[in-house]
Amino acid sequence: MASYKQITKQYSQQLREVTHIPQKEVEILLLNILQQNIIWLHLNFMDECEVKVENELKQLVKKRATNYPLEYIIKKASFYGESFIVSEGVLIPRPETEILVEKAEAILKTIQNPKVVEVGVGSGIVSVMLALLIPDIEIIAVDINDKALELASKNAKKFQVEDKITFINSDIFTSIDVKNFDMCISNPPYIQSNSKLPDNVNFEPSNALYGGDIGDELLKNIANQTVNNNIKYLLCEMGYDQKASMQRHLAQFDTKSIEFYKDYDKFDRGFICEFKENKNVN
Repeated sequence: MASYKQITKQYSQQLREVTHIPQKEVEILLLNILQQNIIWLHLNFMDECEVKVENELKQLVKKRATNYPLEYIIKKASFYGESFIVSEGVLIPRPETEILVEKAEAILKTIQNPKVVEVGVGSGIVSVMLALLIPDIEIIAVDINDKALELASKNAKKFQVEDKITFINSDIFTSIDVKNFDMCISNPPYIQSNSKLPDNVNFEPSNALYGGDIGDELLKNIANQTVNNNIKYLLCEMGYDQKASMQRHLAQFDTKSIEFYKDYDKFDRGFICEFKENKNVN
């Protein structure tokens, strides 16, 4: 039998075309099978690997070699330092969305008993993290994907914040009452419909990726409905090339401030908009 070190090196060769960290990914797959951590693996690197374990690893590596997302294979993803459950049919969490959470937290901690609506909850990472970070928060989290709502509910229960979040199937605000809400937050689909995506992203649900023929249609609709419902703050993630378009769209409203922010790679990635109160809205 080969050692863990030997099989890790052997199978990493099969992932060289799909990831820049092939050995690291093989280790992750191996540890997922063994239900151990990286420290254990390094302490036992020279130990022999059971044939049963190697055979299971072989199948997982073969699947990953097709560009199938690692997160779907191991059914989890890291976000904001926590491990979230993920599943097929729901968008995989991205590191840049952590910035959206940070921006929201900075505002919400200045508001007593804040009420938030999240549009497009996905796996629940944004709502769950805000529920963990803001003690007295109340959140309504909506999505049109029942798989997403089910997964987000599982993550809320995992982190014991299910009492702070209400999950509802709704197209933006269609099926909910958003009176007296302080903030709308969203990481909506914003990719142009005819865009060619990396192979691994094609395994994710298209309705969580594509925002329309231009890409920013849903973003603009969310902005419109946020204003119409007299919600003070709107925080959204957006495409790297949508700043100018969203600047023009948001400029038509009565705003106190509009801030755009960049992601970790210095691409334009989102905005924070504070609207003035519309006293004509009931």
